[in-house]
Amino acid sequence: MQQEAYGEVFLIDKPLEWTSFDVVKKVRNALRIKKVGHAGTLDPLATGLLIVCAGKMTKQIETFMGQEKEYTGTFVIGATTESFDLEKPVIQVSDPTHITLEMVEKAAHQLTGNIFQIPPMHSAIKVDGRRVYESARAGKEVKMDPRPVEVREFEITRFEGNEVDFRISCSKGTYIRSLARDLGEILGVGAYLKTLCRTRIGGHHLRDAKKVLDLVEEIKARPHENL
Repeated sequence: MQQEAYGEVFLIDKPLEWTSFDVVKKVRNALRIKKVGHAGTLDPLATGLLIVCAGKMTKQIETFMGQEKEYTGTFVIGATTESFDLEKPVIQVSDPTHITLEMVEKAAHQLTGNIFQIPPMHSAIKVDGRRVYESARAGKEVKMDPRPVEVREFEITRFEGNEVDFRISCSKGTYIRSLARDLGEILGVGAYLKTLCRTRIGGHHLRDAKKVLDLVEEIKARPHENL
């Protein structure tokens, strides 16, 4: 098959501590073509569904990126970090032992629907042509304007000690780390994101995804002329 006619979409379970580009690079090298990209970044400390498009299917990346996302994970209350996840050291804020499930659910309700959200400083958004995480690492403050996002569902699935498990479905551009920060601010005790897994993008589910190294081996086992 001619590479010009080739197109494929891969559902991949991104491993912990891999960047989204690490996954793309593995697939690109296995396919031996340059036209490979992903449809929505997952942070290195997040796992779960990453859609990778190859060949002519890269034209569909924007479509996938615009679809609803679903995440599960764990917030920790009573502390925070500079990045609102475990990329930076934990800073104790306030004793959270007085916080109840009802209080957590009420705070989650306040963060549900059409809201304005300030993205985290440690993110890949560009301000004045520079990624804000680059400015953050250089110790420079960047003014981040609130952005409209939609949190369609914010379900608390477990509350035990200082840990809050959640399931969130949301629009493109929603930062779960920012929801952690905002939840902590509403509760008055601080919060950060401990774990995060993307379980769905539109109608595509994590349960149908392949481990990246398994996929790479499958691709390498194909006859090269049948990309």
